[in-house]
Amino acid sequence: MSFLDQIKQRRSIYAIGKNVSQTPEQLDAVIHEAIKQSPSSFNSQSSRAVTLYGDSHHKFWEIVRETLRKMVPAQAFEATSQKIDSFSAGYATVLFYEDQAVIKGLQEQFPLYADNFPVWSEHSTGIAQFATWTALAEINVGASLQHYNPIVDEEVAQTFDIPADWKLRAQLVLGSIEAPAGEKTFMNDSERFKTFR
Repeated sequence: MSFLDQIKQRRSIYAIGKNVSQTPEQLDAVIHEAIKQSPSSFNSQSSRAVTLYGDSHHKFWEIVRETLRKMVPAQAFEATSQKIDSFSAGYATVLFYEDQAVIKGLQEQFPLYADNFPVWSEHSTGIAQFATWTALAEINVGASLQHYNPIVDEEVAQTFDIPADWKLRAQLVLGSIEAPAGEKTFMNDSERFKTFR
């Protein structure tokens, strides 16, 4: 399969389950390698990942649910809770972090670029997330990227003993593909791209 085919295979899969054929160790190997091979500015390697399986996976989504219960109007909470159920139905969750100590160190080492390092850090985590998501799709594991940070950051950090310098950026929930993604539509190329010769 070509790289472009792999990118096309990567979709937001919302109907996920626990019926994956890979072990946690096999999934970790894919996740870790995808992140390790993802580029970062100045080879900073600022991306961090915490993968939650079993009770830890469920605990994370209960933290999200209970945090949202305090924020979402009561009449709308049932729909929110059902959405959380769909994520909890998955097999695992990868929490993507960026190590702020690395970014601060680069800012001190290269003050001329100090304002850019937080931006470049966001590039790094985006690339790591995309690479991981695509690598999982290649082995027929479905996933969707979620963003419940920063509202859950503090409790998640306490629960899973996350270093204080790690900043949560996204959550990739994954599992078996129980229903395919819907049709993907694209805007007209002329609205997105320009080429000059």
